[in-house]
Amino acid sequence: MDLLLTPPTAAGPVHLGSTYEEALAALQPWGEPRVVVPTSRRARRLMGDVDGVGYTVFHDADDHVTAVELWWPGEGRGSATRVLLDEHDVFRDPAETILAGLTERGCAVDAEDPENVVVPGVSLGFTRQTSQEVPRGPHGLPVSFTSVLVAGKDYYDFRNAQ
Repeated sequence: MDLLLTPPTAAGPVHLGSTYEEALAALQPWGEPRVVVPTSRRARRLMGDVDGVGYTVFHDADDHVTAVELWWPGEGRGSATRVLLDEHDVFRDPAETILAGLTERGCAVDAEDPENVVVPGVSLGFTRQTSQEVPRGPHGLPVSFTSVLVAGKDYYDFRNAQ
């Protein structure tokens, strides 16, 4: 299966801005997600996995989807599912290839913290943090990303406000 990332619109079948019920219905082919109830600090979340690829669907206080995070299955685990951004597999292709493609498309890539790369405006967030045994590049970072977050267009605007 292929999960297509179409920032800032959707991640796989989940559309940003959709209601809790719409997100739940979109996730049904993957099985029943775990519902994390709201707390004083966080709104409701849906969590689960599809073929080993984990996901979290984040909601706002009004129960609309604000972001979707997908993460790599983990050390020693495989998945036939590909998470695709512009034909690149986010968890298998080199991170530098994916970032170069975004730059070629005219996106501003904020790689000030190379473990947590952000693409504001498109609202993509990539992580290369893991304590697991994975192929690493010359600076010790994992060659490929370990998670990706797709959010609404203005999700990372706080970085510009600093």
